[in-house]
Amino acid sequence: STSAAAKDIVDTAVAAGDFKTLATALTAAGLVETLKGPGPFTVFAPTDAAFAKLPAGTLQTLLADPKGKLTQILTYHVVKGKVLAADVVGLDGKSVTTVQGGTLKVQVAGGKVSLVDATGATVGVVKTDIMASNGVIHVLDGVLLPGS
Repeated sequence: STSAAAKDIVDTAVAAGDFKTLATALTAAGLVETLKGPGPFTVFAPTDAAFAKLPAGTLQTLLADPKGKLTQILTYHVVKGKVLAADVVGLDGKSVTTVQGGTLKVQVAGGKVSLVDATGATVGVVKTDIMASNGVIHVLDGVLLPGS
């Protein structure tokens, strides 16, 4: 039997079931191979419900031009290295640099972690430390935007 950690980040997200939109977007943007690479990566993964919160038509527009803004948004959800929840808590008030090149500000309050994106929006981390063979996934209740 294979443990969950035997799967890479993409397969782990797909198996979790709440990330169909993310998997579709990663495929469209050609980022599946990257996230199946050795890593390690930390992926802040928006659920299907998180993507559904985007303004109407946004996702369709992004998927229509996957190498443009979609790639920027997706790589904005990835941080190099394996950053576990215990590490994230120690980053309160600090910024982390994403693969996209932009930064996310970490906020910790009452044991809850949230991330502030380039637009100033706050997105909550709803589940942490889903282990994969090449990194870790933290689940978000919203989609982070890298700004214009």
